[in-house]
Amino acid sequence: MSKSVDLAAVPAVALADGNSIPCIGMGTFGSDHADPKAVSDAVAGALRCGYRLFDCASVYGNEAQIGEVFAGAFEGGGVSREELFVTSKVWNDMHGKGDVLLSLAKSLKDLRLDYVDCYFVHWPFPNFHPKGCDVDSRSPDARPFSVEGFMSVWRQMERLADMGLTRYIGMSNMTIPKLEAVLPLCRIRPMLIEMELHPAFQQPELFDYCVANGIRPVGYCPLGSPNRPERDKTAEDAVATELPEVLSIAEAHGVHPALVCLKWAVQMGAVPIPFSLNERNYMANLRCVAEDPLSGDEMERIGKADRNCRLIKGQVFLWPGADGWEDLWD
Repeated sequence: MSKSVDLAAVPAVALADGNSIPCIGMGTFGSDHADPKAVSDAVAGALRCGYRLFDCASVYGNEAQIGEVFAGAFEGGGVSREELFVTSKVWNDMHGKGDVLLSLAKSLKDLRLDYVDCYFVHWPFPNFHPKGCDVDSRSPDARPFSVEGFMSVWRQMERLADMGLTRYIGMSNMTIPKLEAVLPLCRIRPMLIEMELHPAFQQPELFDYCVANGIRPVGYCPLGSPNRPERDKTAEDAVATELPEVLSIAEAHGVHPALVCLKWAVQMGAVPIPFSLNERNYMANLRCVAEDPLSGDEMERIGKADRNCRLIKGQVFLWPGADGWEDLWD
């Protein structure tokens, strides 16, 4: 098997301004099982394989190591900065006045870049938790979403775009009511939105709302995130790669069920960002979107398989007095 995928064979998706990005990227959240060096090694391998979109974040704790990989690729002449689409995110503890600029400045230094291609508001509120906390951990300073609070962050994001430090700005972990409240107030609208998206949790109303508003969905947990932190797992969780509909389609195509999930996401018009440390797996993830598409009937069958099962519930972001994780999602 070839150690790379022909870049011309990987479909591109259009953004609202007419520019395009790869239809699939590589996530860099190593969760609790991958240290920064292991993640950066995977990024280096993914670059060699043909990945050109990388989803990063300050809170992942590995941007400095990934930056070394980028710098080496640029210096070696094999990859140019212009070929890459690199994203990062401001974490919840950097929502204060002036903090968003400081956050991006640190990410740019760590990633060894002059700009990122999209900078996201990671979560729409300043609630955060200590690393490695359990599911019952609560910050006494946590509070519900507020339009005023979010827009104070978004004004700083717009300023970063004005300064040329990011080409685009984006939102993440939003809901339709939140978007309806803030989009009319945006001077610069989000170009991308990150949302949990896999066959067991399809969020069709939110997906369609974003598309109708010219915002391209980026799907995280596209394989159902089997390696997500233990605090995010519950006994009722559905497993996307074990849905009967996904399994039968995978058997018909002779591929792993994970690849069916990725094909589905790409053909839906989302940009999935799977993560893997295994070269065979991340190569297969990239290759699968360039060949053997799902049929219309297969897409319809997966659409009907939705279990409406959110995996990243966000319990640790709840504020005192909240009833449950559902409060985070309106």
